[in-house]
Amino acid sequence: MPLATLARRAGALLLVGAGLISASGAAHADAAVTAGYSTIVFPDQDHSAVYSLINSATRSVDVTMYELRDTTAVNALIARQRAGVRVRVILDGKHSSVNGAAYSALKAAGVGVTYSSSAFVYTHQKTVTVDGAKSLILTGNLDATYYSSSRDYGVVDTDANDVAAIEQVFAADYAKTSITPSDGDNLVWSPTDSQDRLLALINGARTSLDVEELEFGDPALVDAITAAADRGVTVRVVGMNPDSYGSSFDEVTTAGAKVVTYSSTTGLYIHAKAIVADYGTPTAKVFAGSENFSDNSLNNNRELGLIVSDSGVLTTIESTFATDFANGLPY
Repeated sequence: MPLATLARRAGALLLVGAGLISASGAAHADAAVTAGYSTIVFPDQDHSAVYSLINSATRSVDVTMYELRDTTAVNALIARQRAGVRVRVILDGKHSSVNGAAYSALKAAGVGVTYSSSAFVYTHQKTVTVDGAKSLILTGNLDATYYSSSRDYGVVDTDANDVAAIEQVFAADYAKTSITPSDGDNLVWSPTDSQDRLLALINGARTSLDVEELEFGDPALVDAITAAADRGVTVRVVGMNPDSYGSSFDEVTTAGAKVVTYSSTTGLYIHAKAIVADYGTPTAKVFAGSENFSDNSLNNNRELGLIVSDSGVLTTIESTFATDFANGLPY
């Protein structure tokens, strides 16, 4: 059996022990787990781990979600509310056509639900925090319409400083009051510092840089990736929609980067936002979060991601990236 498969199966057993998925769901879990973090890969893994995380709550569930169109998730939140757990939800206000059904159902059940602050162009963050102890940071929405085809990642973060910072920002955003977010130990916030943090990650790469992004148009980040390729870093990009981002793909390939793309009409849809720098070296780091390579995402939206050096997160995202790179259409 391949080592990657063994690691995934071991990860599934650890998720069961941690209460993130049920024993019956273990066979479907494609996850790697270490002391402080666990990684979920969609659509390879279904969303049972997300539902089990919600169901595990005994005190509180706080959700910030750009799009919520998943009746199983909504019903799980309502069930926790009825069990005496404090449930609060922030939904993006500009997507009421998508979020309206969830908003109405949650409101009718007594869940504390609100539309997002107009201080941000979009509230594009995708986070579920349980009991003030663990936060699931997602690259994708809880929108079942896209579950079967969207490549996305989720990282469960139990770092106390990270979770505390996420909860502080949630409280402010829920109340629609201003706050300068703390990065905790690993966090990457928009509109506060995501562009600077991602530039530092890219500029710090010395051997390799693997980028998987739905949107690939922010000039500062694209220029930094080009500079990385120019200085001899092995750069690979998995992207979408070459008709939209062709000029950026041209820029990085001219510098020596390799780019593959996917089409929204065929198979896998690359919705993920992830970067792996210097994989296999002692300084390797990985980013996963809601931030696209766009000015709006980095500087005008509420977004959340994290950068960690955790080996489990690194290996899971890197191995998935390698598969996606191998199966994409060369640009």
